[in-house]
Amino acid sequence: MNNIPEIKVGVVAVSRDCFPMTLSETRRKALVAAYEKKYGEIYECPTCVENELHMRRAVAEVRLAGCNALVVYLGNFGPESSETLLAKEFGGPVMFVAAAEETQEDLIHGRGDAYCGMLNASYNLSLRNIRAYIPEYPVGTAEECADMIHEFLPVARTEVALENLKIISFGPRPQDFLACNAPIKRLYDLGVEIEENSELDLFESFKNHEGDERIPDVVREMETDLGEGNKKPEVLARLAQYELTLLDWVEAHRGSRPYVAIAGKCWPAFQTQFGFVPCYVNGRLTAKGIPVSCEVDIYGALSEYIGTVISRDTVTLLDINNTVPADMYEESVKGRYGYAHKDTFMGFHCGNTASGKLVSCEMKYQLIMTRTLPEESTQGTLEGDIVPGDITFFRLQSTADAKLRAYVAEGEVLPVATRSFGGIGVFAIPEMGRFYRHVLIEKNFPHHGAVAFGHYGKAIFNVFRYLGVEDIGFNQPKGMLYPGENPFA
Repeated sequence: MNNIPEIKVGVVAVSRDCFPMTLSETRRKALVAAYEKKYGEIYECPTCVENELHMRRAVAEVRLAGCNALVVYLGNFGPESSETLLAKEFGGPVMFVAAAEETQEDLIHGRGDAYCGMLNASYNLSLRNIRAYIPEYPVGTAEECADMIHEFLPVARTEVALENLKIISFGPRPQDFLACNAPIKRLYDLGVEIEENSELDLFESFKNHEGDERIPDVVREMETDLGEGNKKPEVLARLAQYELTLLDWVEAHRGSRPYVAIAGKCWPAFQTQFGFVPCYVNGRLTAKGIPVSCEVDIYGALSEYIGTVISRDTVTLLDINNTVPADMYEESVKGRYGYAHKDTFMGFHCGNTASGKLVSCEMKYQLIMTRTLPEESTQGTLEGDIVPGDITFFRLQSTADAKLRAYVAEGEVLPVATRSFGGIGVFAIPEMGRFYRHVLIEKNFPHHGAVAFGHYGKAIFNVFRYLGVEDIGFNQPKGMLYPGENPFA
């Protein structure tokens, strides 16, 4: 995936002038050694920051080394002003961690008091309105701090990515899909650019790609991808033409932004004018690291992109769609997987999940649309049951009054045949019934949720907090009541 940034971390140790600088320097070397042993490359800044002149020198050194993320390491108490100005002048994602004391045999000249210094650092960061990542428990040994830095990487990747992301959208949200409509102001607050286009612009570009000499190569690639699931070969050339249209649009319109996501239109006029549905192409581009959301869901595209950056894997966007029938639960779930009936639901979309995330796949037509349209104009969905395994369901959303709100919940896709259509799976999330009522409904989230394939809840939660999201819902365990939840229910 070349649509997400690579992170190079630099470590700068800081030292209070009334503490031995050698203490911070020695502890910095131990931290770097511990990180390199377990995780690989990290840049060790040679300047230990004791004052503002040191701070300027350290910023220049980490920038010259090509670092785009910074760890400020309190090897001792640390200089409050210089260390927070270091974070401010660096201008990228910054993490603060602090050294624990090593031994009871050296608690006079070898005591660093970074436990105390971290308190003052956090206060000074707040005074200067500087955003920094501070781990759950930010004071540790060299090995523990190395683990904290590794957990910082998804946060750093996401900030760098969003500051360099453009979301390209086509058309307004379809009628009766107001749930996918949200103010774009908060995109700019996150550093994201957005380019909104007409569907007519896209259609013109699509028509201009007729006869593109690259189409046969893309068709062959699609045939290999689909294998025995290539049940609609007659539509592949048009889908390939559309894929090239989107990729060329991205290159022509990314401007100064190296990273791109797309919020695409797929109905009501798309099928009749383009002559197919874009679901399969959406999934193919998402698998290449360029998420394409359905129904012009701009915050859905943003959520998918965040999941791509964190997991460095293919994601998908699904409707939190329908209940699991009681007879299916009794036959295939109860007594096998430890979930109550209300913990389960079906996640579904028409056919936008990439082939690599389906047990098996077939190119088909959009069944729901064929209830009002000819089948020939709705071909292009990729159908199949979603691969079983761990998942994280999440979304970042702006409210109508432009406040950021999010949720994250870990669960799994069960190895249960869905006996249905579309890209679909039987999902299980502990306490899903309560989560559905007191987070998804209570906080007015739309029906689309992003899905990362694996348990990334900790990283996603850390990212949302770092981005300044104050309201982050999650699937609370039994005995932990949601605000407004009836304790007598």
